[in-house]
Amino acid sequence: MFQVFSGVWALLLGIVLIMLGNGMHFTLIGLRGGVEGFSALELSIVTSGYFVGFLSGARYTPVLIRRVGHVRVFAALGSFMSAGLIAFPLLAEPWAWTILRILIGFCMSGIYVAAESWLNNAATNETRGKILSAYMIAQTLGIIGAQGLLSFGDAASSALFIGASILVSVSFAPILLSATPVPAAEVLRPMSLRQLFTGSPLGTVGIFLLGAVYATQSGMGAVFGSELGLGAGQIALFVAMLFAGALLLQYPIGWLSDRMDRRKLIVGASLIGAGFCAVGWVTDGGFWFLMLSAFFAGGVTTPLYALFLAYTNDTLAPEDMAAASGGLVFTFGSGAIVGPLVAGAAMEQLGPMAFWLVMGVTFASIALYALYRMTQRAAVPATETDSYLGVLPTASAVAVEAAAVWSAENAEAEAAEMEAAENETAEDGARP
Repeated sequence: MFQVFSGVWALLLGIVLIMLGNGMHFTLIGLRGGVEGFSALELSIVTSGYFVGFLSGARYTPVLIRRVGHVRVFAALGSFMSAGLIAFPLLAEPWAWTILRILIGFCMSGIYVAAESWLNNAATNETRGKILSAYMIAQTLGIIGAQGLLSFGDAASSALFIGASILVSVSFAPILLSATPVPAAEVLRPMSLRQLFTGSPLGTVGIFLLGAVYATQSGMGAVFGSELGLGAGQIALFVAMLFAGALLLQYPIGWLSDRMDRRKLIVGASLIGAGFCAVGWVTDGGFWFLMLSAFFAGGVTTPLYALFLAYTNDTLAPEDMAAASGGLVFTFGSGAIVGPLVAGAAMEQLGPMAFWLVMGVTFASIALYALYRMTQRAAVPATETDSYLGVLPTASAVAVEAAAVWSAENAEAEAAEMEAAENETAEDGARP
């Protein structure tokens, strides 16, 4: 185990620090936006800007890496992101914040592409699953830890934004001082939406809707808390619960995923999400009911992302998986742009509790469409499906493609082991 992580520990440490800074800024947008008097609709536009930048970064960063290399791209994007974080309290206008969020989204997407390329290059077929899992855990712990750091300052001042900028700046030191050159990132052109939908209608529609849910949770959660009148500490705890649930529920859902029809699990997880959104809505802001709802509604979102990736790969030929990964990332990002806008408009018209209403309806739509698709296509036997690997919605196409390759190879290895065991049993039974 030590040998597996000895070559990537600096990168994982850097990722934790980056996520501490990025996680702080996500929540700070809602907190400071409330102080500045921004409306829920204005903040939803700001939130969507991040995912516009994220999609752009996923498309253009590989081009930049091929031109000037990982190290220069990584350092440049980190510098721009650090500067953008400091600029938020200096330019407290919705239009300026939207531009800054597009910039930060572009930078974060590029950072993911570069970091995941390093990780993928450092991994072997035997270690790729462990390294990717550690990478996803590092990201989640960074986001959760960021919420605790918010208690060390006041969102009305510049201190927390400066702190987030410092964390991002410091994070690049262990990465750039230890990273070795790697081949330029090769991200294939994404599969067209028509091809993706033909190959996996449920994967395409489901991951679009899930993108809307995830962006609403991560981007509008703090806005919801601010509109509801929660204190800064309560809002930070609420956002932390959204991601803590994902950290704890990932394993049991993943374990079930390899043992049953994944569509049934998608229906079940979506109904859990819709049910706890309903709890958050009908309890009308009761604090501990909000925490419970956040834990389970957020807890099923990230596993659902990995489920849709795994299910889509089950329905595709191995040679199509790489292009499909890019298509799924694009589809998810498109949903992430739309989701906060719908939630912000609903909160503007119906009040802050519409946050739960929009997410609940979206979760229910996923469940209903999955039920419909179960009547249109036979289930893939569990013995013929690829292995599940918990991939975060923030991952770039590089990690999604690497996870698809690992899942397929791991499933083939397990099938070969089972066949060998069955043959050995049959030979033993044939002996006199």
